[in-house]
Amino acid sequence: MGIIPFPLCFKPREDADTLGLIGHECYTIDLPSNVMSKIRPGQDLAMLTDGGKSFTCTVRFDTEVELAYFSMEAFRNMSSGT
Repeated sequence: MGIIPFPLCFKPREDADTLGLIGHECYTIDLPSNVMSKIRPGQDLAMLTDGGKSFTCTVRFDTEVELAYFSMEAFRNMSSGT
């Protein structure tokens, strides 16, 4: 399985400092089982760090068109092995 960068942003009034993140954490993201068909622009996703901190981020797709483009690029990258 390949790694696909997924654009996320913090909720308003939250950032790495307010959440106590230092940049060395590993994250678990609670994604739907069929992410590319179930994710929606602006959807909130639960995040959990390897240190046990949990918080919510927002998917940084503003439109269905952006999401469709990302889906096509992600599929192309996974199927080509890059």
